[in-house]
Amino acid sequence: SSHFGRKSTSRQLFLQLPRGAMSSHSTDGQKPSVNERTGKDTLAIPAAKVSKPRIDCIDGCRAALVLPIVIGHFIKFGTNNVLLLKLLTQENVLVGGFFIISGYVSGYTSTLIGERRADEKKLAQPELFFWQRVMGYYPLHVLVSTCFSPMFIMIDRWVKNPWSTTRLHAFLNYTLLQAWFPSEAEMWNPPTWFLSALTFANGLMPTIVLPRVASLSKAGLGKLLTALTAISLLQKLSYSQAWQFYCRGGFVTKPTSPLLWNVTRFHPFGALVEITMGVAAVRDVMLDDAEEKKKPVTNPLWLFLASYASLALRITKFNLNDAMIRSTLFVPLYIRFLRAMHRDCLTEKPSLITRFFGSGPLVRLGSLAFPIFVIHGPLGQLFYKKQVATRLWGRVMPKPFFPIYLMLVVLAGYLLDKGFLKNKAVQRLSAHLAQFLATRTEGMLQDERAVGVSKENTKKAAPVAGGA
Repeated sequence: SSHFGRKSTSRQLFLQLPRGAMSSHSTDGQKPSVNERTGKDTLAIPAAKVSKPRIDCIDGCRAALVLPIVIGHFIKFGTNNVLLLKLLTQENVLVGGFFIISGYVSGYTSTLIGERRADEKKLAQPELFFWQRVMGYYPLHVLVSTCFSPMFIMIDRWVKNPWSTTRLHAFLNYTLLQAWFPSEAEMWNPPTWFLSALTFANGLMPTIVLPRVASLSKAGLGKLLTALTAISLLQKLSYSQAWQFYCRGGFVTKPTSPLLWNVTRFHPFGALVEITMGVAAVRDVMLDDAEEKKKPVTNPLWLFLASYASLALRITKFNLNDAMIRSTLFVPLYIRFLRAMHRDCLTEKPSLITRFFGSGPLVRLGSLAFPIFVIHGPLGQLFYKKQVATRLWGRVMPKPFFPIYLMLVVLAGYLLDKGFLKNKAVQRLSAHLAQFLATRTEGMLQDERAVGVSKENTKKAAPVAGGA
């Protein structure tokens, strides 16, 4: 995304525009309109074209999410400390933050500041919008899946799965459909169920989610956030009632109904709810008027600490299961944190935590979050999956090796980012594939009347390839 860029420094971010600044514009006419807040007729000046400042601190937030998720997946091979295991095995809570950020970025880049509408140029071709975003992550998914496919296939052989199951795994993996199948969601590269759920949400963004959410007032956005939180919580209550509300950590207590647990944490509809919450959250900030921009901004530090402190419930008598902590505490607090940091980064003197997350090292580390997320699972299987590790190294790697594993993951993520994701040839091929697929699937996300309008809009403005 051009406005959540990775190349600009925190200094560029904080000095680019003062809070609420607008680019130059002409006002060669006035016409009556209805005030969106009061509903009364007013004499309106044509809307100014508002320039969007970069918000690099969002990339820093990705770093604070991906590292504990990577650690949580394999920490049992790094320590026997029960307290640490309880605290660090809550990756199913933290992944909610990634879905919120996905929606936050999509909403920021695809809707207009100060106006209750989406960016028509960005959404002129819904199919192109969808395929551009898919091509932002699918090529790396294919690369990693193909490179490690011999290992994935051999694991299927060693656990005596029939070839029909292996073919099913391959099909679900390459079509990104695994999140729809709770019994197969963790096959091959388990963390990529996230991409499967994200793909479904991306298909609904350009025609259903973004235009509708962008049209809401601040009051409407508040009601939407409340409703979506209730829907998300209802799903978690259903799961908890069927199993139990409390748990002692995934490394001690295993769900008696693992498929129910997989539906609860992996289902694309649950992901869509949280992504839409992210869109609603950023729209609330983007609709701030002049009076709201003058109000003191809450220090994001307290909301950040509160959201992550929810994980500490695991070591108390209120040790709710991951699903409940995620919906009742972490996600609502994390949304408040993102909004507070967004407003704070647009002030003349951002707080320390905002500057920290927008600093060069954190932004660079955050830019590696995606390749780290994709590669850490296969690398972990090489060293810690018994069927693989015993054949390669003669044993599962000992606990002192765990810091080395983490360094290898970061190194691999860096190499994939520099050598593949930022490779100009790969980027060109991805853009061409997105355009080709959009042409072949024209009308997939629109009705027949809208297709003609889309073609006219395309002639006026050609969208730029790239994913949020």
